[in-house]
Amino acid sequence: MDAPPLFHVEGGPALPAGTTEWLTSRAGRRLRVARFAPNGTPRGSVVLSTGRTEPLEKYGEVAADLVARGFVVLLHDWAGQGLSARFSDDPLRGDIVGGASSLLADYTDILNAFAERLPKPWLACAHSMGAALASLALVEGESRFAGAVLCAPMIEFSVGSLPFWLIRLVVAAMSRAREGALARTQVDPMAVRFEDNLLTHDRVRYERSLVLYRAHPELRLGEPTWRWLAFAVDLRDRLTRPGAAERIACPFAVVGAGDDRIVSTEATRRFVARVPRGSFSEVRSAFHEILMETDERRAEFFRAFDRVAADVLGAR
Repeated sequence: MDAPPLFHVEGGPALPAGTTEWLTSRAGRRLRVARFAPNGTPRGSVVLSTGRTEPLEKYGEVAADLVARGFVVLLHDWAGQGLSARFSDDPLRGDIVGGASSLLADYTDILNAFAERLPKPWLACAHSMGAALASLALVEGESRFAGAVLCAPMIEFSVGSLPFWLIRLVVAAMSRAREGALARTQVDPMAVRFEDNLLTHDRVRYERSLVLYRAHPELRLGEPTWRWLAFAVDLRDRLTRPGAAERIACPFAVVGAGDDRIVSTEATRRFVARVPRGSFSEVRSAFHEILMETDERRAEFFRAFDRVAADVLGAR
């Protein structure tokens, strides 16, 4: 089987030199995985996981930042997005089958397949949905990570002033009645102007993703289905149940966004407070995608990363 493409687009996200592979999960899904390595002896490895809708190319700059710090970086497309197998024939429909357990099984398959090519210690680094899934993996016993540094994890998606119990009831009812139907009107991600976006204050980083999607529309993903929202509710409930956060044993640093309107920063703060070695910092005035934010806002995330890396490497 030929290696999957890794799209280098002029004016799009920058990518370090690396290799790509297709991995077939135990469930039979084809997943795209990329590996990037520094020159010389690596300090360790970072498993870098994207958020909902995001192809791995979008994190090329982040991978380069981590490689420059001396780490091997493993990046992957979650099933349902990027070039990994989709759950719907409609390429813009953000769907999922099998809930969080299906994506966690894929995550474990990726770690197992690349374990011999990832020098220890391992660090988990992830954004939003990916960060919530990495957290759940730690809760459920994944012990190979020496530390985790997460960006705006989707512990609880933002519901405004509504109580979450009401959202849970509505999503449960709608996902039973119309599980694969869109939960809101489809909006082409290409149609959202920078001035209207809720993700970043950095125009260059925002627009280079649009350059990528124009060149490779097969990477795009749009609005979620009711079934996807049911997955997000279940993920939230599994993470926040009594005793869950307390099971995370490694250093666990989370960076939240002060002006996040995609996930609840307050719910994240409460979750991290329960983690034995958890630490929380907030980037004031940042939108949701801190790793795609302006340089000064991104720097706050990497300060947290460097602290955990120093802690982990110093303990060896």
